Amino acid sequence: MAEINTQQMAQLLMGVARAQLAIIDSIENSKAGFKSTHVRPILESASRIRSNHPLTLGDLPARLLLQMLGRNPPDLDRVAQDLERLVSGAAAAPAGGGDSLDMT
Repeated sequence: MAEINTQQMAQLLMGVARAQLAIIDSIENSKAGFKSTHVRPILESASRIRSNHPLTLGDLPARLLLQMLGRNPPDLDRVAQDLERLVSGAAAAPAGGGDSLDMT
C-alpha cells in the first residue's frame, strides 16, 4: 500500500467534512434551525473548543466540520500544516493562540 502524505490526508479530511456538511444541510432544509440548535453545540463539545484545549488529532475532524458550518471553510494548506505539526508531535498552541482552526 502506498504511503499517504499530510497533504493527501488533509484533502481526505476536507472531503469527509464536506460530505458530513451535505448531510447536515439536507436536514437543515427539512427542519430549520437544526444546525444552530443541535449540530453546532454538539460539535463544539466534541472539538473541545470551549475548554481552550490545544488542537489534537482527535479534535481535528470535529473542528474542521465546525469551521465548515461557518462562512469561511478551512484552508487546505493550513489543514495540512496542522496535520504535519500534530503527526510530528510538535507542541500544539492553545486554541486561543491563533490556531487556524480556532472557532472562538
